[in-house]
This record gives sequence, C-alpha cells and structure tokens, in this order.
Amino acid sequence: MFRFSRPLLPALIVTLGLLHPHTQARADDDLHDAAKFASNGGIAILLTSGFLLPLVEDGKEGKQNALRVADSALTSAIFTSALKRIVRAPRPDGSSRSSFPSGHATAAFSVATMQAEFHPRQAPYWYAGAALVAASRVKLRRHYWRDVIAGAAIGYFTSKLELRRPHGLLLFPFIEKREETPRQRPTISFSYSF
Repeated sequence: MFRFSRPLLPALIVTLGLLHPHTQARADDDLHDAAKFASNGGIAILLTSGFLLPLVEDGKEGKQNALRVADSALTSAIFTSALKRIVRAPRPDGSSRSSFPSGHATAAFSVATMQAEFHPRQAPYWYAGAALVAASRVKLRRHYWRDVIAGAAIGYFTSKLELRRPHGLLLFPFIEKREETPRQRPTISFSYSF
C-alpha cells in the first residue's frame, strides 16, 4: 500500500481542489473581482498617490514635481483621446469604438514613470501598479494587449519628454525650470605609487 508523506498529502489535496470545476469557477470570479478593483479603485489610488506624494515627500520641490506629474498625465491623456477619436478601434466586449490606446494604461504609466524618476527606489512598485492596471483592462475585455501596450508606451514616453523639457509641456507657465542634478557616473581610476 502506498503511504502519503506529510508534505505530499496537502499538496495533493490543494491540486485536486484546484482541478474541481467549482473551484476553478470561483478562482476565475476572484480574478475578475481583482481586475475590477485594479481597473477602478486601483487606478484611482495610483493616480491620487502619484499626484499627492510629491507634496508630502519632496520638500521644497514638491509643488513643482506634483505639477510635472499632472502635466505629463494631462498631455498623455490629450494625446490618447485624440488617437481614440482617429483610430476608433472596437473594444473586445463590443461596447464602443474607443479601444486603442488604453487611457487607463496611459495614465498609470505616465504617473509611474514620473514617480520612478523622482523616487527611483520606489520604481518597481509604481511600475507593478501600472502593469496591474493595464492587465486588468485586458482581463475585463475592455482592451486588447496592443491597446494597453500602446497606452503604456504613450504614458512612458510622454513622461520622458516632460522630464527633458525645462518648463514642462502644457503647464509650462506654472512650472519652474528644473535644476539638473548631476548623476553619478561610474568611473575607474588607477593609482600607483613607488
């Protein structure tokens, strides 16, 4: 007779449970609920945090950084809206013809890219949040992968352009010239003494 070892038995029970059709349906429901949260509440939390965090963490530069985040998000939203009106791609669920590019992905990656610049140690969290928002749009059948990839690219590159402009893009009358902080470049030095 075959005897189950202690670690093998729980693994077998979990595996059988996952194979059960009811469990699979429940897991899919949970994933759908998580996607709905990421697509609604998650994007709201990401954007609000992205606009307010500079005011809290960035000291005297906080107001200017918050304006730059808003400038990047606004510029990328205008570009995305224009593309939606031109392309008029149908959504996977058939609800409208405004699928390409994803506005949620654009906004999420715009804010994530700005915050990654201001707070490099937090970059993985910002980009993970943005990626979850983008993936949720595909899971909910509001977008195809091409839509969220294009939206992410628009948000990312708009933010990079924002950071290169001394006074920003659209909100330039309100944005002061950003002082360039010299980046540390790796150097190699040799010394020899007798």
